[in-house]
Amino acid sequence: MHINPDSGLLDTAHQRPSPNFDERPPGCDIDLLVIHAISLPVGEFGGPWIDELFCNGLDPAEHPDFAAICKLRVSAHALIRRDGGITQYVPFHRRAWHAGQSCHAGRKRCNDFSIGIELEGCDEQPFMAIQYTRLAELAHSLFAAYPNLNPRRITGHSDIAPGRKTDPGPHFDWQRLHDLLG
Repeated sequence: MHINPDSGLLDTAHQRPSPNFDERPPGCDIDLLVIHAISLPVGEFGGPWIDELFCNGLDPAEHPDFAAICKLRVSAHALIRRDGGITQYVPFHRRAWHAGQSCHAGRKRCNDFSIGIELEGCDEQPFMAIQYTRLAELAHSLFAAYPNLNPRRITGHSDIAPGRKTDPGPHFDWQRLHDLLG
């Protein structure tokens, strides 16, 4: 698993470009990895809906829950599916729109300096073993590509947007991830 420093693309990921990104502020180092969880519809896995949301193609007629979110312009850098497959939406050196209103260690606008990784999952169910393995492999590739990232610079969406977000949720095993990171 390798990230091309020029393109910001992961060699093993399925590429599904999202229009929902822009440039990071000049001189802004990437120094935070934010872990998210997503399922569409909530609690259901495997469909095309996450891709559709991040690529602005979510059809509100497909599910009642989609009407409230189909106009959102959001993205993540990558998604790790429950089978371990990785889809990349935004080059890692670009600013994905994953964190929203957020703050980490007194710094606001976490999208400016972070990479957002979604795990296909929800608050009510455990994540799959292969997801932790792929997340650790991806994290090591990110650490190699972005020297200000390291295992101590990983947080959850709920930690940078408390009260607004709950992901990756109570079933995310932080110790398991840290053990895999070494």
